[in-house]
Amino acid sequence: MDRTTALAGRRGRQLYATINTFTTVTTDLEPYAGVWEQAQAAHLLRRTTFGPTKTAIQQALNQGLDATILQLFTDLPLPEPPRYYDTEEGDDPNVLPEASWVDVPLPEEGDVLPNRTRSLQAWTMGLLLNEDISIREQLCLFWHNHFAINNSVNDPRFWYRYITTIRSQAWGNFRQLCKDITIDPCMLRFLNGNQNEAGLPNENYARELLELYTVGKGPFAGPGDYTTFTEQDVAAMARVLTGWTDTGYQTTDPEEELTAIFQPELHDALPKQLSARFGGEVISDLGEEEYAHLIDVIFAQDEVARHICRKLYRWFVYYKIDELTETEVILPLAQLLIDNDYEIAPVLQVLLRSNHFYSILNQGPMIKHPIQFVLNPIRQCGVPFPQEEQEKYPLWQRLHEVTDSMNMAYYDIPEVAGWKAYYQQPLFYRNWINSISLQQRSGYIRNLVVNGYTPAAITLRMDPLAFIATLDDPLEPNAMIAEIATLLLPQPLESSQLTALKEILIPGLPDFEWTLEYGDYLGNPDDETTRQAVESKLQDLFVGLFNMAEFHLS
Repeated sequence: MDRTTALAGRRGRQLYATINTFTTVTTDLEPYAGVWEQAQAAHLLRRTTFGPTKTAIQQALNQGLDATILQLFTDLPLPEPPRYYDTEEGDDPNVLPEASWVDVPLPEEGDVLPNRTRSLQAWTMGLLLNEDISIREQLCLFWHNHFAINNSVNDPRFWYRYITTIRSQAWGNFRQLCKDITIDPCMLRFLNGNQNEAGLPNENYARELLELYTVGKGPFAGPGDYTTFTEQDVAAMARVLTGWTDTGYQTTDPEEELTAIFQPELHDALPKQLSARFGGEVISDLGEEEYAHLIDVIFAQDEVARHICRKLYRWFVYYKIDELTETEVILPLAQLLIDNDYEIAPVLQVLLRSNHFYSILNQGPMIKHPIQFVLNPIRQCGVPFPQEEQEKYPLWQRLHEVTDSMNMAYYDIPEVAGWKAYYQQPLFYRNWINSISLQQRSGYIRNLVVNGYTPAAITLRMDPLAFIATLDDPLEPNAMIAEIATLLLPQPLESSQLTALKEILIPGLPDFEWTLEYGDYLGNPDDETTRQAVESKLQDLFVGLFNMAEFHLS
């Protein structure tokens, strides 16, 4: 389904007629010159955060596009590290109460790895949920998908070090991030860089460095030649990367540091000849700086910029890159990236400010990935959490389990190329949707709205009465439903769809029945019978809306 077909199905014949007056998506990277209204502000925040609240949308509206872009890219301090939440006293004697485990070796006795894993998973979901108007966590997830790892590296301290490296460079310098990841202990272990020695080179990381992380794999050009690199380059670059290993993996030794170290005796000091794809460059022995020189050689190829700009585009705009989009959007962005010495922020800011980004055909055609789908209603509807952080952890961890069941677990990406939705043609985002995943999504919605999740003493459940109290006119059902749809969905609904939602709320009844019943509740909010009756109707309404095809889109 292309963008025109998808939007036509959601907005009906009137929108379809409007869209058909255009032959293609606007490919203008000039600063957006249209109106700045709720639709545009919400679109920007949907793509850069994990669900815009009414307050955030209003703030973006008030301050304008440029100020909102600046806020999205405002530097933030690194978050406080994760802590335990589910251990009994004495389970990890190495960690003091109220301290974090991220710099602490394992105890001599007892298996605390599962506890640390749950702690990190929960902490990460909490960061995504609590982020304000900032693109940082969205970019962390993007880079996590780009430099994918999984739980075969079974040490959460390594994961924490890896994601902190990414978070520190979220919109920073791509070349430097690539250098940092190349000798990151987690990546060294994940792609066998720690087993890459002179005389016994391991090519795993060198291959992915080229094929996935930098120049990408171009059309097949001949035996061992992929247009952008050759098998000769893989072999030579693997030799360049010899001599690095990690320390501190699952250590119980308080003197053993978690780090990457260079072992000169295991490094191949002989010259390495690259192919004509890299100008036939010969890399001589540079010791522990040789890996960094290699990254510089790779980044001298313009295809690095084009490759990463395509990936950024598929993450923030749409998966389909036709010839016109390649020429008018990708290539100019790639040149901008080169001109800015591979700094990511200037490129993304141009894209997010562009006429192209706010084209009507780019508003709403993406299928939400599971993390978005799970977090969006919680953030947008203000689902309440307890005040104490330690009480939040079990709830955050339960949400991680839900996304894991939908095949999108943080720190456990199933393919080295990332999640299929961002590379596997021709389905791309549609990989997220099938008969099983739709049932899982529907079950999640019912639990969130009606049943609740109770992994510990406190239940996580939407409070529909609290949410509608934030709306402009919750006493009038048509206005209330229209505002809910506008806040939660990427495109306006047809009048028939709004009527169908109202039928869920007050089946077969005139509008004033809702006004009277909700008014009775407002007049006597402590009356449990009245409260339950109104709440039940609202639960049905939200379950119906969250199960609409439109809610699966962004």
